[in-house]
Amino acid sequence: MTTSLRLAEVTADNVDAAIALRIRPDQEHLVQPVATSLAEAYVHRAVAWPRLILDGDRLVGFLMAFLDIDFENDAKEHHLRSGLWRLNIAADEQGRGCGRFAVESVASEIRRRGGNRMYVTWHPGDDGPEGFYLGLGFRTTGETSGGQTVGVLELG
Repeated sequence: MTTSLRLAEVTADNVDAAIALRIRPDQEHLVQPVATSLAEAYVHRAVAWPRLILDGDRLVGFLMAFLDIDFENDAKEHHLRSGLWRLNIAADEQGRGCGRFAVESVASEIRRRGGNRMYVTWHPGDDGPEGFYLGLGFRTTGETSGGQTVGVLELG
């Protein structure tokens, strides 16, 4: 694992590099491009937490967390959840610990805000990231969201 990984906010100075970030072609059906995520972050700015993943000064990935969203959109009861919304690791940077760093970074932010669970969704199937998330300790909840499997990690 790379030891100089860090997060950075998306700014006017780095947004073009963020948009240019490319994952492996065989993964493109599994996650939205960074440009789509940034548009969603703009629209959902109260709950979106987009960050670049840098190795030193080199861009290696992008993550976006969701923080305190009403998952079931129930006006009577609030079912607030926080978790990893998007994860894009550059094609040539995968397998070096960047994804694990991203998950740990989001978990730290959720803990900092008083949360004790972290959620994520993934496309089911052999070509999806299920093994990655289960290997980090997520467990499936039995729920789906938009056709994706919902996983949860206890942060206690």
